[in-house]
Amino acid sequence: MTRLLTILMIMAGLSVPAAAQDTATTEGAAAAEAAPAGAAEEDEEEEGEAGGEAAATYDAKGKFDYGFSGIMARDNRTDLAPLTLASGQPVAGGAYTLKSGGFYRIAINADGSQELALSGGDFFRAIWINEIVINDIEIRPMGVHSIEFDNAGTATISFVAVTPGRYTLSVPGSSGESQQAVFNIQ
Repeated sequence: MTRLLTILMIMAGLSVPAAAQDTATTEGAAAAEAAPAGAAEEDEEEEGEAGGEAAATYDAKGKFDYGFSGIMARDNRTDLAPLTLASGQPVAGGAYTLKSGGFYRIAINADGSQELALSGGDFFRAIWINEIVINDIEIRPMGVHSIEFDNAGTATISFVAVTPGRYTLSVPGSSGESQQAVFNIQ
């Protein structure tokens, strides 16, 4: 008997929110029916003239108008200065300053003078990689730790900067500051 009463009380408690929602819906419908037809038209005209205050509350288009393709559109992409992998040459001309949420593309050019790589697991975890393009082959990786060039070639990485901080891509085994690229994500 106690179990039966407990089950009934739980069922009654669970049905109260649903009943309250039904009541609110019917009350809103009744209020809309009670309003004169002319008043509804006047309210719509006032909203149109005032800029639609209620609609503007939920419309984020003015703040984040990325266009039809969103953040990944070519119009939103910034091409960064390329990185160079060459024996005895600096990797980058200077530090890169990126904004979190920005869409970027960077080319990594190797001249084939030596087998070289760029490693930077922290940098690759701080960004979301859209694709890596090598010889017109598009790769959409889940994660990357390094990119190595055995011969001359170009790899292009398009990505969205995510986590703010200071990150480096460096030639493994090198200690010179010219053998790294520094990325500051703000």
